[in-house]
Amino acid sequence: MTVQLVLYSKPGCHLCEGLEEKLAALSHMAFDLEIRNITTQSDWFELYQYSIPVLCRVVETPDGTQEEPLPRLSPRAPVTQVERLIQTCLMADRAE
Repeated sequence: MTVQLVLYSKPGCHLCEGLEEKLAALSHMAFDLEIRNITTQSDWFELYQYSIPVLCRVVETPDGTQEEPLPRLSPRAPVTQVERLIQTCLMADRAE
């Protein structure tokens, strides 16, 4: 099963761009990434304007699909640390 991830970001955010680049470097891993620009929807902007980038894992629950925010990584986190975070998501999906 492929992990579904959502990255909330906005254009011109260097922190968002840095995390997006690190995620792109992990193309060998089994996850799908959807990037959402928070400036395109007022509810996303209201929720995330002060906390982007926000990376969420999409999970299936009895009530339907929900997003679960992942722990926030330091902007200086190396790709290996991002990889460990994604690996944790992969293991959690396999356990469910």
